[in-house]
Amino acid sequence: MLEERYPIVKDLREEKELVWINPDRTEDPAALEGFGLSMADIDDAEARMARFAPFIMACFPETQASGGIIESVLTPVPGLQARLNEKYGSGIQGRLLLKQDSHLAIAGSVKARGGIYEVLKHTEELALEHGLLSGYEDDYTKLATPEARAFFTQFTVQVGSTGNLGLSIGIMSAAVGYEVIVHMSADAKQWKKELLRQHGVTVMEYESDYSEAVKQGRASSDANPKSYFVDDENSKNLFMGYAVAAKRLVSQLEEQKVTVDAAHPLFVYIPCGVGGAPGGVAFGLRQVFGTNVHTFFVEPTQAPCMVLGMATGLQNEISVQDIGLTGLTHADGLAVGRASGFVGRVMVPILSGEFTLRDAKLYDYMRDLLESEEIFIEPSACAAFQGPVMLNQYPETRAYLEQHGLTDKMSQASHILWATGGRLVPESIREDYVNTYL
Repeated sequence: MLEERYPIVKDLREEKELVWINPDRTEDPAALEGFGLSMADIDDAEARMARFAPFIMACFPETQASGGIIESVLTPVPGLQARLNEKYGSGIQGRLLLKQDSHLAIAGSVKARGGIYEVLKHTEELALEHGLLSGYEDDYTKLATPEARAFFTQFTVQVGSTGNLGLSIGIMSAAVGYEVIVHMSADAKQWKKELLRQHGVTVMEYESDYSEAVKQGRASSDANPKSYFVDDENSKNLFMGYAVAAKRLVSQLEEQKVTVDAAHPLFVYIPCGVGGAPGGVAFGLRQVFGTNVHTFFVEPTQAPCMVLGMATGLQNEISVQDIGLTGLTHADGLAVGRASGFVGRVMVPILSGEFTLRDAKLYDYMRDLLESEEIFIEPSACAAFQGPVMLNQYPETRAYLEQHGLTDKMSQASHILWATGGRLVPESIREDYVNTYL
């Protein structure tokens, strides 16, 4: 039986908060080969985003201050660190920082990275193929003209989403001129559906979960030869868009006078749904910082699809419903029953481990941040907080620190909470979140 071979399955089925340490993480650089992914792919993605910067400024004036580069700030949060240590006995040493992808321009979430990048890459390919651009050196603001928009209206972009990916794909695709269809699962928030419709996006709603929305979206797109499907489960393009974040983090850490080396380890905690965004970021971090970075994913106890797939080795061949869980969670962006097999396999030599947490803590952590730092992020993004809160409290994580020679270096460590969404949440919904106690 599965539970006999993998005792963690019983704990997951019983909705226990837990940590899983990845036994296959390796320091061997050769282990990262064979996936068809490399630093060259990240460089290529970064260069493409730079080429599109003038176009992005033309379509989204709010990005002019950043020169059309979609990037978020890295913010020290000492007040939150003190709060977590006092309230939960976390014992977080070193520095705690918040990576505010929650406030990224255009889409207000980490999905602004991968989703927008994939739309732009597809747009570039069509523009070069049909002569709207003469080459990479051309002026990409040509693509923001009424003539270019008229050209793109003959093409459709589709995606399946629980919310934030749909926003990034929908908003950017509509700006280019595409017909856009976002297939959304039952747990997607109503305000996200309404925001998409305001941008002229067609929203298809399903009573079932994320996997069904993706399935329906893919079938709809396959039936239209002029439709392009953004596949959150298997897209290398999405993955690379997320990975660019790691390169940009280098200068931000330097600005904060944060050193990352063997004596100054970096810990990164990222909420995880199907795995595309956290996987891409984790891959980029490993490429940039090597084994001096220790990346942990965090999932809700009702939807721990990535840890289930990785811990059993079954990857996308098993779903949380297979072990009796619902996959339903207040963390709408993390409400995924089956993880990406592509991402899971890439994470095998990279990921340090995973934490799970109950939904009630999402709101507690959200209030902790709001009250200590006056920063709002949506509840699902607050899953990341479980990592540093529990790092010193599980015997498994204490053993991990000991095994990697980190125990005596924690006072010189840096911890990054990767905030994945929240800027676009309407004020009335924010008030509801603040007053939600489970």
